[in-house]
Amino acid sequence: MAAIGGYRGKILRIDLSTGKISSEDTAKYKDFLGGTGLGYKILWDEVKPGTKAWDPENRIIFGVGPLTGSGSPLSGRVSITTLFPVNINELPGTGHMGGHWGAELKFAGWDSVIVQGKAPKPVWIYINDDKVEIRDAKNLWGNGIFRATEEISNEVGSDVQVAAIGQAGENLVRVSCVLCNRSHSAGGVGSVLGSKNLKAIGVKGTGSVAIAADKKVWKEFVNEYLSLLGANNQGVVPTTPQPWAEYYGATRWNAQKGQYWGAANPPVETGECSADDLNRIGYRTHKGVLDHGDGPGQRHHVRSGGCYSCPIRCHVYTDIPALETKYGVSRFNGNTCVGNSFGRGFFDNITSGTETAIEASQLGSALADDYGLWNDYGQFPRDLLYAYRKGILKAKLDPKEYDSIPWKLLDAGDPAFLLDIMKRITFKQGELGKLFADGPAFLEKKWSEIAEYHQTYESSCWKDAHAKHHSSENGGQVGTLINMMYNRDSQNHTHSNYLANGLPLALQKEIGAELFGSPDAIDANNNYKPMNKGKAVFTKMSLIYLELHNSLTACNWTLPVWASPRKDRKYRGDVAMEAKALSHVTGEKISREEIEATGMRILHLFRALTARFMNEKDMRNKHDLANKWVFDYPADKQPFTAGHSRMDRADIELAKDLFYEEMGWDKATGMPTRATLEKAGLKYVADELAKQGLIA
Repeated sequence: MAAIGGYRGKILRIDLSTGKISSEDTAKYKDFLGGTGLGYKILWDEVKPGTKAWDPENRIIFGVGPLTGSGSPLSGRVSITTLFPVNINELPGTGHMGGHWGAELKFAGWDSVIVQGKAPKPVWIYINDDKVEIRDAKNLWGNGIFRATEEISNEVGSDVQVAAIGQAGENLVRVSCVLCNRSHSAGGVGSVLGSKNLKAIGVKGTGSVAIAADKKVWKEFVNEYLSLLGANNQGVVPTTPQPWAEYYGATRWNAQKGQYWGAANPPVETGECSADDLNRIGYRTHKGVLDHGDGPGQRHHVRSGGCYSCPIRCHVYTDIPALETKYGVSRFNGNTCVGNSFGRGFFDNITSGTETAIEASQLGSALADDYGLWNDYGQFPRDLLYAYRKGILKAKLDPKEYDSIPWKLLDAGDPAFLLDIMKRITFKQGELGKLFADGPAFLEKKWSEIAEYHQTYESSCWKDAHAKHHSSENGGQVGTLINMMYNRDSQNHTHSNYLANGLPLALQKEIGAELFGSPDAIDANNNYKPMNKGKAVFTKMSLIYLELHNSLTACNWTLPVWASPRKDRKYRGDVAMEAKALSHVTGEKISREEIEATGMRILHLFRALTARFMNEKDMRNKHDLANKWVFDYPADKQPFTAGHSRMDRADIELAKDLFYEEMGWDKATGMPTRATLEKAGLKYVADELAKQGLIA
């Protein structure tokens, strides 16, 4: 299609087996926006059930959307969709990365990239506007991501944006990632590139993304959008009492007087960032303090960083000279959230908020980001530590291999342990390296002790050995249902962002009633009440907006703006902002109802895709599951009493009933009905599922 607002009109397809490079019309995917929606559609159309993640026939889709590169706030994300190698059945899944790569792809004139086949030797792809080449990667293969990125920059210029894998992806380590801009990683998908002998995709673009709206209208819209933003995770009130704020609460808006980016030269004080100061949104969240503690977090914080077109700046860039002198890695590193807890996650004897803790954190980050390792939301370091402490490793491994591992460093809380253990896993050295390289789901199949551990609360593990991710502890039944839906950790922040906005509970319920039809959709944290229709609507909307964000693309780590810091709006946000952004960019009038219908279509397709690859119609009992601890922990408490998030089995079955009813899915099976699929424009999906015997 011709380039219109938001879209560049064409999608790049590269077959590494044949070397064919072709261009396709974006129009046929427009009903799915882009990102994950486009990725699901391509997997449905082109990848046969029974295909495995590392087969040449598998596709890997680097999906961006109509908002990517437009300048719409928080629109720098990329969704990388494929058969997910970390899942025990290699079901469809997506890794998500931010940075600047996605916007650059749009500037180069492409609405997404589809990669298929397998190159006969290591290659990398160079996209320079319309000129696309498959280049020899023999000088890159075997190197880490940092070196590979540097070599590509030397070859084509420092203005190239590079997404690459490290040795972990090359060596088919399932827990590997694709990484760009030194700290923005898409977890779990690195080995799919490795299986295709694809080291990297470098992009340079000289174009731009057209915006249909008048410049004045667009500027006013962006300013309105910014005024509704809070801090990271959409906290809309500060954590401490401040003269300008009516409320304060447990959010990530931790800016305050006397708090510094201490390693900046000169140090920068965050100060009090009032809600009406839109030029200081990036100072509201001091992520260094949140990730590393008040002392080291301030002392080593150089600056905050983030993605294209994002004012939140959630990445922490640190300067720790000891990393060079003690461990031989760069003193400068950047990461956020679980990326910053990767290295620390191997230790249970390092005190949080200490110099040793931040050293372990940043050494782990430096190694993981260069090797291209992924921690599966912290699950595999937890598993390794448990297996060591319980003597499982000593019992299972060959004594010679066991004795070769520097356990004394682990026992001493010495971050130098990471130099050994991360290398073993990246290069699959020994039995330990091979087992943990495959990730938690494959590990528990081989070691029953790990499978039993995964059923306990202490493991933080959800079904299929994925880590829990804002599960029952976030909204009770809402978080529980959301964590049942995906084939990896849920990666859903829609519900947790609303619940962590910091507003008083009565006000959260008042706004919740407007959003979900009932104030009872919202419970006090750790004081959950029985399931009701409002919670089913809350769950549905949380999933719809996750898929919309991942398809538009926009950042679900902060959006949506269902609440805001604006007192003049009585702290309401605007649930229609995604529809408004898409309308302004494309020039098409799109209502909230219409964009939510698109989100539903994408959800239905993902559900159908999962069932098709499972060859299973009883999704209710074979897919939508939770581990035992969700219903059994704490053992001395009963569901619906205060102080915990223990769920009730019968209540969760009711939750499934109400949620399936909201979605138009069959209550007995959890499958989308034919009527639901046809209403969503997915008759061809219904026909195919019927042929497979999965729906009537």
